[in-house]
Amino acid sequence: MDSDPPFHETYKTLFAATKPLNNDWLAAVAAVEELELPSIDLTRLSLEWPEKERCKNDIARAANEWGFFQVVNHGISRDVLEKMREEQVKVFKQPFQHKCREDKFMNVSAGSYRWGTPTATCLRLLSWSEAFHIPMTDISSLGDTSTFSSSSLHQFATKVASLAQKLAEILAEKSGKKSTFFQENTLPSTCYLRLNRYPPCPIPLFGLMPHTDSDFLTVLYQDQVGGLQLVKDGKWVAVKPNPEALFINIGDLFQAWSNDCYKSIQHCAVTNPTKERFSVAYFLCPSYDTVIESCSSNKPSVYRRFSFKEYRQQVREDVQNYGYKIGLPRFLV
Repeated sequence: MDSDPPFHETYKTLFAATKPLNNDWLAAVAAVEELELPSIDLTRLSLEWPEKERCKNDIARAANEWGFFQVVNHGISRDVLEKMREEQVKVFKQPFQHKCREDKFMNVSAGSYRWGTPTATCLRLLSWSEAFHIPMTDISSLGDTSTFSSSSLHQFATKVASLAQKLAEILAEKSGKKSTFFQENTLPSTCYLRLNRYPPCPIPLFGLMPHTDSDFLTVLYQDQVGGLQLVKDGKWVAVKPNPEALFINIGDLFQAWSNDCYKSIQHCAVTNPTKERFSVAYFLCPSYDTVIESCSSNKPSVYRRFSFKEYRQQVREDVQNYGYKIGLPRFLV
């Protein structure tokens, strides 16, 4: 049985209706300049002041100027990363019909497996990818099977969650806000891992449509195929893969909570014509009732007060009505 989702069959009307492809759209997914993100060596955090403070300042500067950065010497061993990736590959190599029964296959919540874009009305709005969306509360209950070992994923999830908390606390401190906010308001039930696979695609398509993340902070581990792109100074750039690094990006909630001190940047994944690509992302999210209040001592609030639940609902409605997320502009003062 085929492991790939039935993209061509399911979206055949979109392929038939999108010829020739729009040149402006192709420009967004074509080869662009490749840049290396700011790199932070986290061993500096264990050094004496002032080097420790300089490291924190570098993290805050990257979050402000780029919205993205990479961290090396992050405390997650190569062995943990490689074992997690091995398990991820095994999961996605299962037959498509098997993956669709994820509640029996992996002992996770029904609806965790997702692929394509059900609301897509044209190829431009189609994400050529499949993913398992797994809340942290499900990871602890994952069962071992003949094709899957949960221990590697659990070990990775625990370590990456701790890293996200550490970085969030540093960024809060450097923006002059309460650094314990994230420990007090983030929950395993709302934080989650997203295991991604991007099958080879014969024509240039988005593996994941341009978007911003809705969380506080995202930690990404990706393979060396490449495909991550982001907007820098008004133009799309490709992110150079780094086998030693984890990639960090600011989400919408952190931008609002920091009153635009840190930036949630539009990014996407593009397909490769011959190679499949794997990545896994951890999303640091608050409880649904957590209130995001935009304020600082030196400038007025940019955004009105809103809860994470309210934000998610607005995003859901916008995607249903328009096919894409509008995001923070909905919550401007």
